[in-house]
Amino acid sequence: MRVVAAMSGGVDSAVAAARAVDAGHDVTGVHLALSRNPRSYRSGARGCCSIEDAGDARRAADALGIPFYVWDMSEEFADHVVDDFIAEYTAGRTPNPCLRCNEKIKFAAVLDRALALGFDAVATGHYAQLETAPDGTIEMHRAIDHGKDQSYVLGVLTQQQLAHSLFPLGDTTKDVVRVEAAARGIQVAQKPDSHDICFIPDGDNAGWLGEKLGPKPGTVVDEHGAVLREHDGAYAFTIGQRRGLRLGVPADDGKPRFVLDIEPVSGTVTVGPREALLVDALECIKPLWCGTAPTETLDCTVQLRAHGDEHRARVSVTGEVVHVELIDPASGIAPGQACVIYDGTRVVGSATISATSRVAVS
Repeated sequence: MRVVAAMSGGVDSAVAAARAVDAGHDVTGVHLALSRNPRSYRSGARGCCSIEDAGDARRAADALGIPFYVWDMSEEFADHVVDDFIAEYTAGRTPNPCLRCNEKIKFAAVLDRALALGFDAVATGHYAQLETAPDGTIEMHRAIDHGKDQSYVLGVLTQQQLAHSLFPLGDTTKDVVRVEAAARGIQVAQKPDSHDICFIPDGDNAGWLGEKLGPKPGTVVDEHGAVLREHDGAYAFTIGQRRGLRLGVPADDGKPRFVLDIEPVSGTVTVGPREALLVDALECIKPLWCGTAPTETLDCTVQLRAHGDEHRARVSVTGEVVHVELIDPASGIAPGQACVIYDGTRVVGSATISATSRVAVS
């Protein structure tokens, strides 16, 4: 097959490209230029897609002896990922930009361009596994290395996209990948993994949003409506947040308080006790199914944040709305997060949480 290897400049994508070459594919390395600021550099393990990363990707491609190109996806990234991130926080929701990037950029814009150029598939360094079911359906399963498993952020992929995807690292642990990279002479063998949001490399989400949106004053109140302090923008808060609230006045019981609710129109942020964060039901919208949508109630598990715990659940689908009953209640779940549905290790699909139902507090 003719394969585009998406090469971020990290060790995972480099080894994934190498394994695609070993499998006999005709591989071309592609680095995605996602930043509109070409002078941006990563800081240690923060951020990605910088000039430094592009150079690392090129050197890895040279070591493998494959062609290498840079594709400018900065406009698509700004439109579909950065602007969406700002809009979601403005609406009081908590988005995951990595899912949006996979959905709209890496497995939509890139795959569409690759297919249009005559390639057959896109290979990435994501940790997930693909299997062909007896009926020919391509199933996505969790990676062997559960600590590195990235099936959650890939839960947005459709059957058509999975049919043109390769995940060569799904059966491997990260330690093995680093050893293999060193043995192949790939210079990024010990490069730190990137984390946090790539377009906010200093990790200060609230500061970055403040620069984009400006001050939007509101109040922080307790669960009874008593005003505790004023703030400069509800976008600086997320449901479940405990640190950085700067409330000054302790709760009556002396226990920590957490963000329970964000009302974006009035800018009111409500805080309260930890137990008030527990939810036992979700309503989700915009479902994306890796295969066929469930037609009956599904006893399954769901994951509600990247590298979060699995929760036993019952899922039913009505049109474009997914109803999730959490047998194992979850804490600190916010609208805008993704609910990814699993049947064992198989990814069924994902949907965006639009509403939660809290466990009654006695």
